[in-house]
Amino acid sequence: MNYATISADVISYTSLPEDEKRKLETDIKRLLGEFTKKYSKYSFYGRMVQGDYIECAIKAPKHALRIALLLKTLVKSFESDKKLQGGGQLKYFKEHGLRLAVAIAPLDKLDPAKGIIDGKAIYMSGRTIKGFSTSDKQKIVIKNTMYFCMDDKQLQEQFDTIFSLLDTIISKCSAKQSEIIYYKLLDFSEKEISKKIGKYQSTISQHSTAAGWLSIEKAVNYFENTIL
Repeated sequence: MNYATISADVISYTSLPEDEKRKLETDIKRLLGEFTKKYSKYSFYGRMVQGDYIECAIKAPKHALRIALLLKTLVKSFESDKKLQGGGQLKYFKEHGLRLAVAIAPLDKLDPAKGIIDGKAIYMSGRTIKGFSTSDKQKIVIKNTMYFCMDDKQLQEQFDTIFSLLDTIISKCSAKQSEIIYYKLLDFSEKEISKKIGKYQSTISQHSTAAGWLSIEKAVNYFENTIL
């Protein structure tokens, strides 16, 4: 039986002030808690490790891309009060937010009650982003921040390409656009988002279009209809 796992780390996490690190960590943990409730029948389990590393697993692989994008847009929508400085790492955090890998493969054990994720899927996703950490690095080169792993070669190539395109789209989104994509991924209507963030509905629509929501939505729907 295949599971989906997500391994992710916050890019340039060390560039954030301590109070913002704690706030971001709280926001991520809150979202993981919401996933636990929403996907309880699929044994969703998500955890944060050392403040900037995230691991998730779920029995229903088709939900993995939506979960991954919700995590990424949550972090991308986080607005730091720290000023950008020339050559500073904070710009990488603002541009990319999160580096992540989704893997679809068997797991030997998924036990949310005991905090256990063990097996091929979590090794695949973790290994994919290992070595790309930006913590405490003086020089950073970021080419990609979204990866897909699966033994099925055809699906691997197909969705790794789609993930790469989504990566490019989302990297160009502002914090406000990322926030709107986040709520759209939660199936909020534009009217509901307008009330939620206190902006005109026409503004929400403009941000949504500029952020490439239609392409993101098509990719998520295609993933959910193809990966079972």
